[in-house]
Amino acid sequence: MAQIWCVEDDESIRDIELYTLRSMGFEARGLTDGGELRAALEEEIPDLILLDVMLPGDDGVTLLRELRAAARTETVPVIMATARGMEYDKIQSLDLGADDYLVKPFGMMEMVSRVKAVLRRCPDRGKQRSLRAGGLLMDQDEHSVRADGVRLQLTLKEYELLRGFLLHPGLAFTREQLMSQVWGADFVGESRTVDMHITTLRQKLGSYGKWIETVRGVGYRFEVKE
Repeated sequence: MAQIWCVEDDESIRDIELYTLRSMGFEARGLTDGGELRAALEEEIPDLILLDVMLPGDDGVTLLRELRAAARTETVPVIMATARGMEYDKIQSLDLGADDYLVKPFGMMEMVSRVKAVLRRCPDRGKQRSLRAGGLLMDQDEHSVRADGVRLQLTLKEYELLRGFLLHPGLAFTREQLMSQVWGADFVGESRTVDMHITTLRQKLGSYGKWIETVRGVGYRFEVKE
């Protein structure tokens, strides 16, 4: 399932973009500006970024230039959203390496069509499709997890929690960070929701469950133990 990030400061536009993408089977995450984008990129790399040109602070063109200059993000597909009549923004974005563009206001089905087209023609960027820690193997193409060769039946939230841990072994996550990453920044709930899912995930991982450590006063950390 491809993960699409929508960097858009207009909440109403961002919400409908996210709703549409999710209803079409994508994972989607909304970000409001360059600061949030940079912070999110420290945690993971998406499959595609839909980037608005007109943003508070650093504009989309500046952010695109940063993405193409950094080794971790230089090949991430980017679709720029430009205002009608801003021909210069469109040309500049393409010159800087944008993969496509949308002219506002655009229809949601056009957005989905362009996202699918860019994903089809962009080669795999070398993202780790399989994540391994000891006898644990996560295949992101199959959306499956195996422990010592035995396939585990995880819920979507358990899978996403484990994926975050496997991507960042040794990193301590707060409950708030886990809730934001897995349930979304707009989720309204209590931190014990995370605790309950960690408990069931530990149980399903069997002997590997102890690799999810509780960090007192902070949250949780995945520590590989040989």
